Amino acid sequence: MSLTDTRVTPDLRTPAAAGPGRRISFWRVLGYIALTVAAIGVLAPFFWMVLSSLKTNNNVFTVPIRWVPDWQFGNYVDIWTKSDMLTWVKNTLILSVVITFLQVLTGSFAAYGFSRLRWPGRDVLFLAYLATIAVPWQAYMIPQFILFSKLNLSNTLWAMVALQAFGAFGVFLMKQFYETVPEELSEAARLDGLSEYGIWRRIMLPLSIPAIASLTLLTFVNVWNDYLGPLIYLRDPDLWTIQIGLKTFIGQYNAQYALIMTGSVLSVLPIAIVFALGQKYFVQGIATTGIKG
Repeated sequence: MSLTDTRVTPDLRTPAAAGPGRRISFWRVLGYIALTVAAIGVLAPFFWMVLSSLKTNNNVFTVPIRWVPDWQFGNYVDIWTKSDMLTWVKNTLILSVVITFLQVLTGSFAAYGFSRLRWPGRDVLFLAYLATIAVPWQAYMIPQFILFSKLNLSNTLWAMVALQAFGAFGVFLMKQFYETVPEELSEAARLDGLSEYGIWRRIMLPLSIPAIASLTLLTFVNVWNDYLGPLIYLRDPDLWTIQIGLKTFIGQYNAQYALIMTGSVLSVLPIAIVFALGQKYFVQGIATTGIKG
């Protein structure tokens, strides 16, 4: 090497340079291990339920647990023949789809009025509407039931639709997302002659797909798993949802453990499918809601 060449090649393997990298890798691996253990703990009951639905009754609650099923696929045929599962699924699906659609429609429309229009008392009304979330349904379900009975809506699916067609949480979620959309887009649309309805339909709704997906998923899951509402309002067996139907099925076949697990799997499966399909938009909607742009 010549005397004029004074370049020094740094040693990337020095402890000072390699130490932080090793520490970051260690904590990252430790985090992955913790998340893996947590995921196993969360999924283990569901995994056991699926395996139990393929066992015989005597092998469901064995000690120790038998993780290898008996492959009794006939359980998924028997559950349809021994119960009115088709009616339960149909009623639950009708309520879930209709109520979800109405909540997304009314929530997004009302949220646009609260976030983009200026009118006297807007903020006070929004806070009052939002405060209804803090009031538990059990506090007013009896006078509500009396009102619906006088309107001849009790013991009909319309009662459940009317109860849940509007939701303060949906308005709040959509309003928070609308406020992340720049106001300049609405102003430009007004200059081009679009009405407020046109701005909501042609600009705000396409931009709020993540928030709509989040609201759709949360509402669908809530309606599908609802037990108390249908228990109070739906007395006719032809109107029962899957949650009420499974409860009565457990009472009639309390020793048919494999069939009970099969019905539980069928009740959870649609929720798992919907969440798997909308997980990307759900995470994006929750992450971006409330962030001012």
